Amino acid sequence: MERELSQKSAGLRTYTLVGLGSALFMIVSKYGFFDVLDPDTVVLDPSRVAAQIVSGIGFIGAGLIFVRRDSVRGLTTAAGVWLTAAIGAAAGASLPILAIATTCAYFIVVFGLAPLSRRLPASPYAPSALRVVYEDGRGILRRVLATSTSRNFKVADINVDRTDRVPELHPGAVSVALEIHGPGSVAELAAELDEIDGVLSVAAGDVNEMFE
Repeated sequence: MERELSQKSAGLRTYTLVGLGSALFMIVSKYGFFDVLDPDTVVLDPSRVAAQIVSGIGFIGAGLIFVRRDSVRGLTTAAGVWLTAAIGAAAGASLPILAIATTCAYFIVVFGLAPLSRRLPASPYAPSALRVVYEDGRGILRRVLATSTSRNFKVADINVDRTDRVPELHPGAVSVALEIHGPGSVAELAAELDEIDGVLSVAAGDVNEMFE
């Protein structure tokens, strides 16, 4: 649900299908071969199916990770899909308490650690993110990029938000997320960008939330 609300590449349906599929594999592994089992001639190792789930889900996770220039996106989503497979396997193996506890731990990590990570002292060269909403068609983006460069910031990535993700946009407005690197003050840069004529709002945010 959290990934779906965040408009990530793997949302509610993907996570649900991964969990259901993993649970089904485990159930089949435990109970699906009783009609052919013979204690004297057939030896069954149910753990082999669990091992194949771990390796098989890696293909989905790899498809969710994107590398662009020197930045990597999708790691949290890929890890979430991998964890969902483990939760589904636990549920299919008749370990509901473990599955529920792990689900609770997932939400604690996703929602609890994000505010904490923003409070930690960051490296002066750590990537930062700004969301700039401006009036389209006036060459404002060019001025935004020039201002960022003049303050010794390097713009590493630009992401134009879809309209449905920014419902509060005024008609003719554009919302752009900028990933920036530099030793300067992000707050001072945001204040200067906000003074540009035609810029409607400037807000600093988490790089992973804006670009993943």
